[in-house]
Amino acid sequence: MSEFLELEARDGVRMTWNVIPGTKQDAASCVVPVSAIYTPLNPNPAIPVLPYAPLRCRSCRSILNPFSVADFSSKMWLCPFCFQRNHFPQQYSAVSLSNLPTELYPECCTVEYMATAETGPVLPPVFLFVVDTCMIEEEIGYLKSALAQAVELLPDQSLVGFITFGTYVQVHELGFGLLPKSHVFKGTKEIKKDQILEQMGFLTGKTKPTTGVITGARDGVSAESIARFLLPASECEFMLNSLIEELQKDPWPVSADQRASRCTGAALSVAASLLGICVPGSGGRIMAFIGGPSTEGPGSIISKPLSDPIRSHKDLDKGSAPLYNKAVKFYEEIGNQLVHQGHVLDLFACALDQVGVAEMKVAVERTGGIVVLAESFGHSVFKDSLRRIFQSSDSDLGLSFNGIFEINCSKDVKIQGIIGPCTSLEKKGPLSSDTVVGQGNTSAWKMCGLDRKTSLCLLFDMAKKDAPDAIGQSQNNLFYFQFLTYYQHHDGQMRLRSTTISRRWVAGSGSVQELITGFDQEAAAAVMARLVSFKMEAEVDFDPVRWLDRALISLCSKFGDYQKEAPSSFSLSPRLSIFPQFIFNLRRSQFIQVKRFFLS
Repeated sequence: MSEFLELEARDGVRMTWNVIPGTKQDAASCVVPVSAIYTPLNPNPAIPVLPYAPLRCRSCRSILNPFSVADFSSKMWLCPFCFQRNHFPQQYSAVSLSNLPTELYPECCTVEYMATAETGPVLPPVFLFVVDTCMIEEEIGYLKSALAQAVELLPDQSLVGFITFGTYVQVHELGFGLLPKSHVFKGTKEIKKDQILEQMGFLTGKTKPTTGVITGARDGVSAESIARFLLPASECEFMLNSLIEELQKDPWPVSADQRASRCTGAALSVAASLLGICVPGSGGRIMAFIGGPSTEGPGSIISKPLSDPIRSHKDLDKGSAPLYNKAVKFYEEIGNQLVHQGHVLDLFACALDQVGVAEMKVAVERTGGIVVLAESFGHSVFKDSLRRIFQSSDSDLGLSFNGIFEINCSKDVKIQGIIGPCTSLEKKGPLSSDTVVGQGNTSAWKMCGLDRKTSLCLLFDMAKKDAPDAIGQSQNNLFYFQFLTYYQHHDGQMRLRSTTISRRWVAGSGSVQELITGFDQEAAAAVMARLVSFKMEAEVDFDPVRWLDRALISLCSKFGDYQKEAPSSFSLSPRLSIFPQFIFNLRRSQFIQVKRFFLS
């Protein structure tokens, strides 16, 4: 396994098959799909950062890489993906065998490009705190302490906003330090962006355009208006700490037989629209701290009377949770809005009761957000998790924003999809497979939030239906993959990281031993776990235990050595010997035994 670990440390890639089954039939018989676990921002200090734009193929738009064949005499290079010949531009005029550009060095399969100055300034990251106040005083005390610590750890240049909610939603002005000032919205209905523009004074003294979308300073929103609600942490630290210190329980009375009026959906809707107005297209996170179920307005999961029991997993399974589908649709709309804006939703749900993460999770997953579940805001799980988000040895907190991920690969490989924290950009093309798994039918995805540990499960399909002859196989038996990640760096600049890898493919009945030598059983176990969890949520009648059992039996029958009707003769190569243990422990774990997902 050492060679696989070295490749992961260098490029952040682990593939299930490092020798790839070359045809559709061979890939199907291998059971474990041809796939990769890729960490876009793999923290390798040896990755070169190049202060210029990448050189792209004029046909397939892939980037110059070590597998490109350079012709120094004619100053041209051959793209390994589409075999298009491209001219080196003027700035590469001195290229030669003794003067290679960084991208062509064999060890530089992963490089990073810095955006040029012409792209213009980009706003620093934004952290918008959305705080539930429908809690007992003890819980509010725990939360106040945690928020105060988080504010101290924020980078000075980051922009900060503050919203509280209970029966009503309050958007606090941080740029008005003389006395506390906030804008109040009713929590019983969804608040639209136009209402926020008018009520919060973004268009004061201006006429609202009859057409178009008003977002950001370029569309008429003044910097002074934005600075009332989003200020650099270094400038509003006193005001922010004062608001946190003065946090109190929601003042509206609650009957003994009633739940508190908590308008979580309305608060998140206001937060999403506020970021869309002030900082569209710039990295930002909505960090929501929730202490109970939503009972008021859009996104509610339960009514107020305590006599009405909160929905259970069985209720959702049978379709007898009356508010579930409506709430999911509402949070899907918020998720789509956040994806379009490039912003992230994080949930910190700390309560003994359920808070509705099952309904809200679609918005979190699509934006690459974080979910932390604990019994109390005083619990170490919450406090340690929040601290780890903001604590880092570097100034960037390890957080990146507003990313776009793209894949390019050889023509005989198709992309089924991605399982991970991303959303399809619906860029369908010749690389898209007819078989869709996860976020598919595209070769580009939006990643609103990502960090050094964010990983994606990429699934591929083999396009070849017949095995080529031996001569053709020996002459060109390499598949190429290129992963491109655009993201907003902590200094506000956009960067592009390019990772290009190649893998040998084999086909035919005599390739079994070669496939075994390239099998990564750890990566395969991770892929199968992601695949079974996805199927549990996406397929209604899916039986995960039976599916895993069949997969394991099929894999062992293909790659195991045995004599028929002699169980004691069975043996597996050391390359596969641990994989059955992984699957056995996965099938009997709580993640599989409890159907579909946990409610929280």
